[in-house]
Amino acid sequence: MSRIEEALEKAARLRDDQAATQPAESTVPPTSSGTMQQPQAAPLVSPPAPPEAFTSDGASLNITNATLVSATDPQSPIAEEYRKLKEMIIKLTRSDQTKNTLMITSAMSGEGKTTTALNLAISLAQEYDHTVLLIDADLRKPSIMRYLDKTVEHGPGLTECLLDDAPVSEVLVKTGIGKLVILPSGRVAPNPGELFSSKKLRDLIREMKHRYQDRYIIIDTPPVLPFAETRTLSGIVDGVIVVVKSGLSTVENIQDACEAMRGANILGLVYNHARPDSLSSSYAYYYKTYKY
Repeated sequence: MSRIEEALEKAARLRDDQAATQPAESTVPPTSSGTMQQPQAAPLVSPPAPPEAFTSDGASLNITNATLVSATDPQSPIAEEYRKLKEMIIKLTRSDQTKNTLMITSAMSGEGKTTTALNLAISLAQEYDHTVLLIDADLRKPSIMRYLDKTVEHGPGLTECLLDDAPVSEVLVKTGIGKLVILPSGRVAPNPGELFSSKKLRDLIREMKHRYQDRYIIIDTPPVLPFAETRTLSGIVDGVIVVVKSGLSTVENIQDACEAMRGANILGLVYNHARPDSLSSSYAYYYKTYKY
């Protein structure tokens, strides 16, 4: 046997040895037409979802409070006024999506800041383009959950996040209105002034602010003049809306409140509880006669 024949024989033995050690060919059965079926693609397995904060599996709320017209009577003239407020807010913040934290307050208590915050949040959340997080930061006298649904038990919220390191995602309440979720106040805090001036609150607001670009964060706070924490918070948020109730706050009250929030970005005032006849005659006629 020549050297060439020996080399060829050796190569053949090597091929046979390799074939014996390789796995068997595909066992996919042929089809009736005799062609081979393509191997079925393995079902795609979604990667584990990242820990999704700021969502809740809670049931929708049963909102019946007559003052929340954006939810209970969306075609009413008052709901239309809240939509105008919403459009103004969007216009003021559209140029910079990072300006998404808004504080709703008033000079004195009882001026309607909570109902304004709720109706504005609901009106924003009814749009497809926005998610809304409404925070009840009135740790002395929380009321947002009472407005939304009296049957909901008072649970943990902002106080627990600040004092007990509770994850925000575990205390949020879903409303069933668009993408509106609520961060309740939680238990009454003994020292809200200190909590609002803490680095922890600033970090929490900053973290929530940057989590979703399309989200508005609306914060309902105590009135400005009686309490210090509202003044602190006004320096953290991107914009402040001051609610003024007709016949309650004086011009001096409003000026003092704005002065107390010096340096804050006050976007404007909401004139609340105005009498219908204070509207122009054409608007009043329109609202009385036009029906959807």
